Amino acid sequence: MNTTPLPEKLEAATQWKDAQALKNAVQEWSDRIKVQVKQIQLRPMKRKWASISTTGRLTLNTELLDLPKELGEFVIVHELVHLLVPNHGKLFKCFMSAYLPDWQEKEKRLQGFVG
Repeated sequence: MNTTPLPEKLEAATQWKDAQALKNAVQEWSDRIKVQVKQIQLRPMKRKWASISTTGRLTLNTELLDLPKELGEFVIVHELVHLLVPNHGKLFKCFMSAYLPDWQEKEKRLQGFVG
């Protein structure tokens, strides 16, 4: 029988297990969005949560590992949608709404964290 206290179980379910779990989420979302990520890199970033090049090189801030999974997934989806739409215009927002209907709420929550 698992004797892990309930709050710890809940935290484990909502936090990233490790860098590989974050990378796995990138692969799952790229399959869903039907975009190709050629390289995934995690490193400390001073001013951003993530960035993606037009060639599919995704760089994620290591601080994402300390965020709730749903906020990390928001960052992942945001960057992957940039492979479809390079700007933050109407079409970008439509894709975001299609993949994450509550993306605006997650974006506001993310602003509460220092990135």
